[in-house]
Amino acid sequence: MPEAQQRQQPAPAGDFEQQALGHLAALYRTALRMTRSAPDAEDLVQETYIRAFRFREQFTPGTNLRAWLFRILTNTFINTYRKRSAEPQLTELDDVEESVLYRRMSERGAASSGGDPERETLDTIVDGEVQTALEELPERFRGVVLLDAEGFCYKEIADMMEIPIGTVMSRLHRGRRFLQQRLAGYARKQGLAALRTTDTKS
Repeated sequence: MPEAQQRQQPAPAGDFEQQALGHLAALYRTALRMTRSAPDAEDLVQETYIRAFRFREQFTPGTNLRAWLFRILTNTFINTYRKRSAEPQLTELDDVEESVLYRRMSERGAASSGGDPERETLDTIVDGEVQTALEELPERFRGVVLLDAEGFCYKEIADMMEIPIGTVMSRLHRGRRFLQQRLAGYARKQGLAALRTTDTKS
C-alpha cells in the first residue's frame, strides 16, 4: 500500500477513543456555558461523543482532533438546543453592521490573540463573575466568545459555526463589549477599571 494511503487510514478504535476522551473536560466546560444547565451539558457532551465515535472514519488522522470535536459539539448545540430558544434571528441591519465592522477591524489589522482592550479587561475578572455575565450574553454571541476563549482562531470558529469570518469578528467584538459593560461595576469595585485606565494612558 502506498505511503500516502497508509497515512489516511483511521487510527485503531481504542486509540481514537482514548485521544478523544482526553478533551472531555474542555468540551464539558464549553457545553455547560452554552446550555447553562449541568444536565443539558452532560447530554450535549454525550451526544458529541456518540457522533464522534460513530463517524470517526470522517476524521483525518494527523489533523486537529480537538477542533473536530468542538465542531461536532457546536453543530449539535445549534441543531438541537438552539431550537428551544425564542431569541430573535439576525436582521438585515445586523448583517450590514457586521460587514462594516469586519472591514474596519481588518483595516486596523485586528488579531484574535491580542491587542484587544475588552479582552484584556475581561481576563482580569475572576471566572465566577464572567460565568454569570456569560449566562446573560445573547446566544449568538455567547457561542463565538466561548470558542474564542478555548483558543480557536477566527477561521476555525467560522468553520465550526458555518458563518463568515466577518460575522465571527463582529459577534466576538459585540460579545466582549457586552461582557465588559456587564462587568464594569465589578471591575470598578476591585480597582481593575482604574488600573486599565492608567495602563491605557501610560
